[in-house]
Amino acid sequence: MPYDLNTLKAGEKLDALIVGAGFNGLYQLYNLRKQGFSVCLVDAGADLGGTWYWNCYPGARVDSHVPNYEYSLEEIWQDWNWPERFPSWDELRRYFQHVDKKLQLSQDIQFRTRVTSAQFDADLDQWQIQTDQGIDIRARHFILCTGFAAKAYVPDYRGIDQFRGDCHHTALWPQEGLSFAGKRVGVIGTGASGVQVVQEASKDAAHLTVFQRTPILALPMRQRKLDEATQREMKKSYPENFRKRREDFGGFCDITPVDKSALEVTPQERQAVYEEAWAKGGFHYWVGTFNDVLLDPAANRTAYDFWRDKTRQRIHDPALAEKLAPTDPPHPFGTKRPSLEQWYYEVFNQPNVTLVDIRENPIEEITETGVLTAEGEHRFDILVLATGFDAVTGGLTQIDIRGSDGISLKEKWTDGVKDHLGIAVSGFPNMFILYGPLSPAGLCNGPTCAELQGEWVVDCLSYLRDENLSRIEASTQAEDAWTQHVSEVAAGTLFPQADSWYMGANVPGKPRQFLNYFDVPMYMEQCNEIAAKGYQGFELS
Repeated sequence: MPYDLNTLKAGEKLDALIVGAGFNGLYQLYNLRKQGFSVCLVDAGADLGGTWYWNCYPGARVDSHVPNYEYSLEEIWQDWNWPERFPSWDELRRYFQHVDKKLQLSQDIQFRTRVTSAQFDADLDQWQIQTDQGIDIRARHFILCTGFAAKAYVPDYRGIDQFRGDCHHTALWPQEGLSFAGKRVGVIGTGASGVQVVQEASKDAAHLTVFQRTPILALPMRQRKLDEATQREMKKSYPENFRKRREDFGGFCDITPVDKSALEVTPQERQAVYEEAWAKGGFHYWVGTFNDVLLDPAANRTAYDFWRDKTRQRIHDPALAEKLAPTDPPHPFGTKRPSLEQWYYEVFNQPNVTLVDIRENPIEEITETGVLTAEGEHRFDILVLATGFDAVTGGLTQIDIRGSDGISLKEKWTDGVKDHLGIAVSGFPNMFILYGPLSPAGLCNGPTCAELQGEWVVDCLSYLRDENLSRIEASTQAEDAWTQHVSEVAAGTLFPQADSWYMGANVPGKPRQFLNYFDVPMYMEQCNEIAAKGYQGFELS
């Protein structure tokens, strides 16, 4: 039967409360409910979609191509057709409505409800959870599906509150929209959302100013329309594609690197592999060329040089070309998440577009009318903060979550994240994190991880129920070992050489640490082995 949090009786306990109505949370709700658990989901948004409820800024679209970014459930995909290879935010919202129609999920979801705090009751082996709507919830298990981008990061610019125009972070965009037509627009940041906003604003803004700290090594999207006939043909391979993505390094069904080093082939062979991946578009050029591009500096440099030369061909001004695609890489190629673009580099050939390098010309303050840099003021009607996220951990630590000893999760992670499998934290029994720190998170196609990790958690809760166990908690020894293992895996890659959100380096004061796991199949192999051994590394009671 549907669960309404407003009608729960005093003292009534759920088997599980889920936080977050994105791919992860909805998959958890669907599967736990199917297994007969009493379960509810809460989300701060007004509708389904998680990040795709909040991401409604101009140009917002997913960077994983069809059919990667969707559920593998046949009852969902058999009668759903995407209009584009890379769907837009509004199309993803329609997709989630389709999912809801098929699975009847929203009857067990409390929207416009933000979890503010949670405390584990060690005497009762359950969580006491509070929300901003005054609803107190008791649940045996607390399942956090907040995603890696749940807390927007806004730099502490002096004077930011005094700007008199429209000023919005891309993740907190007005749901009713905002037009750039005829306006003076400033965009701070050149990550994924910055690239997408810049492309859209360039169409009709009176003037567009882009504030760049680090050049984005963006890749061609190769967007195209999809009609129903094309989709019908594609769907013949869907079952095999969804099987493949569970076995792929990044959770993709059709991006497979050559099993060779970039350095062991001839220059002609290397060029051919790069050209083929470049022509395919999307993330093919990131993770679909040679097996050592993200591991070996010399191999990585060949990939960067190809990218640089291809990109510079599109920029008319040599000085701008050096800013946007420098002779020498600003960091190893691919160690910051590449954004996908359609006409981003051509934007800077337009007379109404200015690039400001804030390493040379830093932002001093935000004024009532614009942005003051060392060289003077830039006046705007609209200021867009494409400044990213307190990624992976921020969505979790912004909630006051306290474990069995009263210590908060934020306090526990003051000097860096520690957890077991990226799923469980010692001192926080019966709490599970999906898409969390020290799991594949930002290095895995989202729906793939939602299904793989999600099924592991559902199986775990079923095991506890079958064995009549009321409590599960990661041991400190297992937590220490896993944290060390993730660090060692990262050290064998080039990722630690870049100051990225993968490393927590985009937020001042945040501990510098590789926050993701590198290689989805290797990760799941270890998770499944631990489960097969009776959840080794966990204390059960």
